[in-house]
Amino acid sequence: MIRITEQPSKYRHLETLRIDEITASINKEDKTVALAIEKALPQVNALITSIVAKLKTGGRMFYLGAGSGGRLSVLDAIELPTTYGVEKGLVNVILAGGAEHLIEALEEKEDDAAEGWVKLQEASISNKDIVIGISASGSTPFVLGALKGCRENGITTGCIVSNPGSVIAKHADLPVEVVTGPEFITGSTRMKCGTAQKMLCDMISTTTMIQLGRVEDNSMVNVKLINNKIIDRSVKMLMEKSGMTDYDEAKKLLMAAGSVKNSLNNLLSIK
Repeated sequence: MIRITEQPSKYRHLETLRIDEITASINKEDKTVALAIEKALPQVNALITSIVAKLKTGGRMFYLGAGSGGRLSVLDAIELPTTYGVEKGLVNVILAGGAEHLIEALEEKEDDAAEGWVKLQEASISNKDIVIGISASGSTPFVLGALKGCRENGITTGCIVSNPGSVIAKHADLPVEVVTGPEFITGSTRMKCGTAQKMLCDMISTTTMIQLGRVEDNSMVNVKLINNKIIDRSVKMLMEKSGMTDYDEAKKLLMAAGSVKNSLNNLLSIK
């Protein structure tokens, strides 16, 4: 396997560059990320199709990773219950070293080939679920060991990797290979690889939530009413969708129902 992510940067003597030269070069490299994802869309679509099928039949989704990719998946998963009103535990993260240590860079934990599968077992993983391994290199022992355990136990897996022909992709049922090329700083996969991982997590979770019916038109009708900004946005959403014109009346209905979706259902039942 050729580790493109570890190949030397195309840029040299960075310490001699002006600020505008550095930012322009980073921006130039970042522009290539979306194009790399575009090439992998058929793989992404296949993975999402399987995720949706699993969740619709009572299964759960698990991100599993280490380093930047693992931490980015934590950020994705923790926002879903609020944004889409889904229950906690539908989308989960197994992070090397533990999600409770998110702000610590416990990079040595990625070399533990046994911990990932142990953590999945502790979460009562079953063949109803789906596990997505995230690894820029495509060889992270923490991720690889867990995917091997899943395969041995008939659990569906996917992966997000940044090198072609990786060992992790070979052990995933639904691999997504987004080859973003050498990094601006050699080997610093928190950059383009991390950007690709963030974009893919957004794409996967957002599309999944839409497919599960958590979005109507283009609106977060199931968003949880956790602060004044969201409440105000939800009141206005309810007024737009229902034709209500009195803000206070709409707010009263919304707060009693708990969500825009529930409020609209209540209005339909009255009619």
